[in-house]
Amino acid sequence: MRSFSGIFPGAADPALPVVTLFSGGLDSTYLLNRLVAMGATDVHAVTVELGEGESHEAKQEIADRLGVRLHVIDGRREFVEDFIRPAIAAQAVYLDTHPISSSLSRPLIAKLALRLAEELGAHTILHTANRSQNTLRRLNGAFELLGFPGRYGSPYDLDPVDREQKIRELKEVGLAHMGERVVSGDSNLWCREFESGFLDDPEDFEVPEDLYQWSRVGATDARERLEIGFAGGVPVSVDGTPLPLDALIAALNPRVGSHGLGRYAGLEHLDSGVKVLEIREMPAAWLLLRSYRHLESAVLRSETIREKMHLEQLWVREALEGRWYGELRRSAQSFIDTCAADVTGTVRWRLGAGHAGMDAVVAKRPLYLRNREDWEKASVSCERSAVR
Repeated sequence: MRSFSGIFPGAADPALPVVTLFSGGLDSTYLLNRLVAMGATDVHAVTVELGEGESHEAKQEIADRLGVRLHVIDGRREFVEDFIRPAIAAQAVYLDTHPISSSLSRPLIAKLALRLAEELGAHTILHTANRSQNTLRRLNGAFELLGFPGRYGSPYDLDPVDREQKIRELKEVGLAHMGERVVSGDSNLWCREFESGFLDDPEDFEVPEDLYQWSRVGATDARERLEIGFAGGVPVSVDGTPLPLDALIAALNPRVGSHGLGRYAGLEHLDSGVKVLEIREMPAAWLLLRSYRHLESAVLRSETIREKMHLEQLWVREALEGRWYGELRRSAQSFIDTCAADVTGTVRWRLGAGHAGMDAVVAKRPLYLRNREDWEKASVSCERSAVR
């Protein structure tokens, strides 16, 4: 389904249930309004809670005004355990530029929307990604690989609608405030991301400081030490205090971000090959990925790490291109999980304004030396004994 005219093709009954992904933004609100105007009477707007820390009251108000049903699904635990955890072990960074985020959230959102559609008996799932957003192929790819038997897609794919038209039509139904947003945002526990609007042009852009929440530098240049503990490749503690992964990430975002760490600006390719600018703040990801690499290097042999680094970009590519549920990413994940089994220990950091330095790595089963001279003597002695 790629156009507004294709939502109810032929003699399709607009009274049948329709599931649509709903962020509360301009595009998804406009789609709800169009569906109602087209005669749809059983519309289900789906919002998946992924730890963005935002209230859903405004979304409920929009749904109530348009006469559709809002479903808020809590996907936080599944997001952390099944998507962020493997991404940390896979060092999921796009071309050494920025950690990936929507590549992780979109397949989960698709999975949960599909589950709801099955419960409702809905044969249509809509989203609002357009051709300048990578979400288009990630959601469509997830629905395809999950085997959704109904119709799915975005009407904006072949029917782009001007921002002015969306604002005008929503104003007519009492939703004038939808025109106030000047940038597209996407947030979850792992990342806050911005694109489009005044951030369209990579040759000339400046990010207003008030867009950031986690990575605003504190008033003083306070320095601190911070220790991350891992068990079997999973972050499990901060400064010796055990924490579940979702709470650990939530605690690190403002703490690491207060030193001005974890901001990213970079280009990412679309399906056609052209590239778009994306801005991110990911302080917890910034520190956790680096900590993991340091500890990994302490326990894995160099050749294993080299092969893993090759598979990491394959893993990232498959997730990025909408093939999270494909066999290639899952196969790469098996190798990565095998490597993660020995990643147990701690990494200690010194944090300051705009910088971080590691000053200790302690592995449960280390390959590193702690006293080179003693090792050299023991090594020579062993070799001489073998010659004799």
